[in-house]
Amino acid sequence: MSDLKSPAPDAGQTEAAPTAATAAANAPSAAATAGRSLLPQSTLLRHLVVLLLGAVAAVVILEITDPFTNSQLATLSYYAIAAGGLTVLTGMNGQISLGHGALMAVGAYTTALLLQEPDGALPLPLILLISVVTATAVGALVGVAAARLHGPYLAGATLALAVGLPGLAIYFHDLLGGEQGLRVRAPRAPESFDSFIGFVSGANASSTKWLAYVGAICLLISYFLLANLVRSRIGRTWRAIRDQDVAAELAGINLGTWRVLAFVVSAAAAGLAGAVLALVVRLAAPSGFTLVLSLSLLTAIVIGGLGSLLGALLGSALLVFLPPWVTDRGIDLGLNNTEAAQLAPFVYGVVLIVAMIFAPAGFVGTIRLRWMTGKAKRAAASRAAADASGG
Repeated sequence: MSDLKSPAPDAGQTEAAPTAATAAANAPSAAATAGRSLLPQSTLLRHLVVLLLGAVAAVVILEITDPFTNSQLATLSYYAIAAGGLTVLTGMNGQISLGHGALMAVGAYTTALLLQEPDGALPLPLILLISVVTATAVGALVGVAAARLHGPYLAGATLALAVGLPGLAIYFHDLLGGEQGLRVRAPRAPESFDSFIGFVSGANASSTKWLAYVGAICLLISYFLLANLVRSRIGRTWRAIRDQDVAAELAGINLGTWRVLAFVVSAAAAGLAGAVLALVVRLAAPSGFTLVLSLSLLTAIVIGGLGSLLGALLGSALLVFLPPWVTDRGIDLGLNNTEAAQLAPFVYGVVLIVAMIFAPAGFVGTIRLRWMTGKAKRAAASRAAADASGG
């Protein structure tokens, strides 16, 4: 009977919380849907239902918020897309990358170059696809070069990428605009979009709302694809490499090939995020893709919860909405604009430290870990009661 008891968590369990929570975030679909659920049992159908619900929620949120919030939500979309791709690489496959800002720069500059001639520009979906393919190709080259690297060595290699790649815009200043960058001529919304907005809200569609919808569509599609991917055999293989790479190699898994594939998928998401960033900001410049961007993406997935797309979304939302909120509160308290702006990164750092202390597995990971621990305790108590009554 002693093996049925669930002991209280000790210091060792607390230190192992990130690993356990990451595993909880990536639990098999069958386990995740056990018991009563209003969602279909099929992974694909379940994700389709979530996609439709997310689309409805996006329309409602974008229509009830003001233009400034629409702009913030558009910013959230490209942060969340890049963080979702980084979650696949770091949370699912265990590779630490500090160079995703550079891959976003590839997508952004590709989009800016393709939109230089608005009259002869390609359709927007095709431009986004080309940007994704370009970033994927660069990611494949980097992934192959770093296939034998792991841990801090991979982090160092991608750090060099983040520092060096944006500098190409200065070297090829005639093509890429140098330090000033390239102005992005965002395409106008189609008439069908104007008709849709008029039908939904009865208002006129602005360019800000159009770009917010573009970002929301890209976010929903990318998360739908990533969610299905991580629940497939590919995702299970990535998790096997992350948890026990030696055992995975003994089982016949080519570690280098699968790590390159994870890097490629992550680079594709970064390329799409960079393309959306170029459309929203309307500028592709080296100053927008510094090391700070890559580190911000990494902190977003750590705060939200490694291995969880929902955690990546929540971490990105914190990254986007917390600094302006803190700045406004600082101004309300009597600080000037400069002091209030300097307060925002300080508060964000405090939130990061507090999260690492009290939620070492991130917000989503810690909640799931505690839920699974409580469920295991209840199950053990039920079995113990049943055995006692039977005995």
